[in-house]
Amino acid sequence: MAKLYVFNPEHDLALAANLSNFTAPHAGRQLRHDLGYLPALWAGDDDLILVDDVETAVRAYGRLRAKVGGTPKKFINASQLANEDITDVEPWGWDLALRAFLKRKGVDAVPTEQQIEVIRDLSHRKHAIDLLRQLQLPGTIGDSCCADTIFEIRDELKRHGKVVVKAPWSSSGRGVRFLTVAFDEYQERWIKNIVKSQGCVVVEPYYNKVKDFGMEFMSDGNGQVTYLGLSLFHTKNGAYTGNLIATEEDKQELISNYIPAGLLADVREKICQYMGEKLKDKYRGPFGVDMMLVSTADKDGFLLHPCVEINLRRTMGHVALAIRPFADGFTRVMRIEYTDKYKMHVVKR
Repeated sequence: MAKLYVFNPEHDLALAANLSNFTAPHAGRQLRHDLGYLPALWAGDDDLILVDDVETAVRAYGRLRAKVGGTPKKFINASQLANEDITDVEPWGWDLALRAFLKRKGVDAVPTEQQIEVIRDLSHRKHAIDLLRQLQLPGTIGDSCCADTIFEIRDELKRHGKVVVKAPWSSSGRGVRFLTVAFDEYQERWIKNIVKSQGCVVVEPYYNKVKDFGMEFMSDGNGQVTYLGLSLFHTKNGAYTGNLIATEEDKQELISNYIPAGLLADVREKICQYMGEKLKDKYRGPFGVDMMLVSTADKDGFLLHPCVEINLRRTMGHVALAIRPFADGFTRVMRIEYTDKYKMHVVKR
């Protein structure tokens, strides 16, 4: 009996497509090929990690181990799956495409299509809107709504002056448009296509963001949610570029330079309670809540936006938390870089 870990970074796109036969874009396939070894950071020594190429994974993980420590892990490719007695699978995220792929390779320890449909619904951005409403505490900011007509979006634009329009299901940096004053024919066509294919769009005011960060959690599926730690990350043009590797105390101190530490604690507690009930009997696994620090209108202070989105899957924040802070006291940055292929580096800040 064995547990199988799978890094499927194309998950968000597969969830949006909602197809059993989904072909990821080249960049997604490349990311999966080059960084498929990442689950070795949190897998047990007797667990299995699915990769495209075993030799490549062993070498890449070996280089990472030399920097961050760890023990040897067991990598297998798709052709070896049928020879293993796999009783549990923990992917980056569950979608129909991964389920169908594993079933074709002889792995039966997968959710039903109905269970994946529930996970897909829970991944809809409407649930982030609901959570945001539960987190309206003194010192926070945030407004968000679903819209299915151009008229509603025009009303929101008139009310806020500048808005962010998001597809209900999309990956980081994709499926997002910024609108100011008015929008052109191209943007209107994009909105109508999203509404047609996904039912609505999510509309939010544009905020003066100062810093991205998030909180990472684990759901046991029985109503209990455990807080794992803060994720301080960087993005470029909406796409993830890296995470800070530091102690929880150091990360909290960085955020408390902007907002009271007690506010973070209150938000964390409310998320655990609310998401515990929301995910009970529906989802077991990791998830993250992205947040941001926002400057006030007079630029004389800061507010917390406590729920920009919910990622009902593992995140790069979870990856960063799997790397222990270094004993020399220096903080590190975990970076994903692309040249001819994707590489993960852990370097001094």
